[in-house]
Amino acid sequence: MEQNHTVTVILPCNNLDAGEAFYKRIGFTRKGWDNDYRIITDGKGAEIHLQKAVEGWLVPGRNPFGLYLRVENVDQIAAKFGKKAEDEQWGMHEFTISDPDETLIRIGWPTLKS
Repeated sequence: MEQNHTVTVILPCNNLDAGEAFYKRIGFTRKGWDNDYRIITDGKGAEIHLQKAVEGWLVPGRNPFGLYLRVENVDQIAAKFGKKAEDEQWGMHEFTISDPDETLIRIGWPTLKS
């Protein structure tokens, strides 16, 4: 039996509590943790590991990290952040936000074309 592939993103994070609270607004809940590491999941296959950043990794205004989250409820999540998702020419209904460490988060779902 063939299984789906998955990928887990490991993000450096200056403040684990702030990071976890931010991703909770998107629909993630804590699955595991220790003092310097949090595992959060949306329960549908997406998993993010928040790792306490080494000093100097995350410089304000210069965070090079990003992730793309594909979820069906794009408009609901966008509304939680005062944003509006748009249909893009590359076939995705999406919007962008940044987490507390300025990680670029793009959230979208394929548009249905007849």
